[in-house]
Amino acid sequence: MKSTLFVGAAAPGEGDATCGVYRLASGSSEWLRLTNGLPDNMQVNVIEGRPGNPSELYAGSQLGLFKSTDGGDSWTDMGVPVDDRSIYSISLHPTDANTIYVGMDHTVIFKTTDGGASWSRLATIQPASAIPGCFPVRVLRMAIDPSNPEEVYGALEVGGFIRSLDGGATWEDMSEAFVELSKKPHLANHILSDNDAEGMLDLHALSISSAQPGVIWIANRLGLFISEDKGASWREYGIEHYSELTYSRDILPSPHDPNVFYAALSDSARGQAGSLYRTNDLGKSWNRIDHDITIESTLMKVTVNDGDPDKVYCAARLGQVFGTEDGGVTWNAAHLPDGVGDLRAIVSI
Repeated sequence: MKSTLFVGAAAPGEGDATCGVYRLASGSSEWLRLTNGLPDNMQVNVIEGRPGNPSELYAGSQLGLFKSTDGGDSWTDMGVPVDDRSIYSISLHPTDANTIYVGMDHTVIFKTTDGGASWSRLATIQPASAIPGCFPVRVLRMAIDPSNPEEVYGALEVGGFIRSLDGGATWEDMSEAFVELSKKPHLANHILSDNDAEGMLDLHALSISSAQPGVIWIANRLGLFISEDKGASWREYGIEHYSELTYSRDILPSPHDPNVFYAALSDSARGQAGSLYRTNDLGKSWNRIDHDITIESTLMKVTVNDGDPDKVYCAARLGQVFGTEDGGVTWNAAHLPDGVGDLRAIVSI
């Protein structure tokens, strides 16, 4: 690979520690498990890089939030009070480097405005329609509207959707629109409960493009959805017209072109097939771009290199990492070492 890649593994294997943060240096074929400042049993759910600063990285786990300022060579604990909760999402303020949001189990979000010197637990609310019997409701992804950074949105796994329009000071339950959509026969879905709204409430990712202020994209168990009114109402994007696979774990706008989005699609949560789709026109049309690579498990995460729009990389759940460095013309794979699995994060610098 021509980029340095970082991936997060959440499943501890047998024998030697296998969860944690792994790095594949540019031009290398050997993955290195990073340990300087990171605990051995750290189950990594999320990694975020600072746009414009390839040396600054953040990794979230059940043991806290860790920061590197030297490209992963060393890490420090940022002191987020996890209290037996796992960190699943990290959202970096687009203009204020000192402001960071961290999302956890039980619909808990912490915020710092001083670069991590202190943290405040925000007064979030768990949606009335959430289905907590499946597992603790997780803040699986957050997004800040780049056109108005006071607007913060949260996607909850089997929990629905929440928003704050005042920088996290107050929060609203915006999940009822998903419940209403679940009344359509093709969107009624349940696996872990007897509630047909379960599938629609199983939110995995959300994104906002600078080309569409106030417009929110959601990826969930049943496909892709969009809101043009800050989450008050939603409509389907009809990804099933382009892909046989509709289970989605990630939706990502390109940092280079706000009209371009990537969608990670699979057959199921513990699946055996995946596909990567791209739109160049804000979702009016989609094209599958992965080829000559067999995606062997659920496609969990996609990342675009901050310095080169042609470098796109993906992580599949069972340890497969692959990517293109020429805009999708050719593809290469780089498996993690045997035993490393439950990949949930990937970052390219």
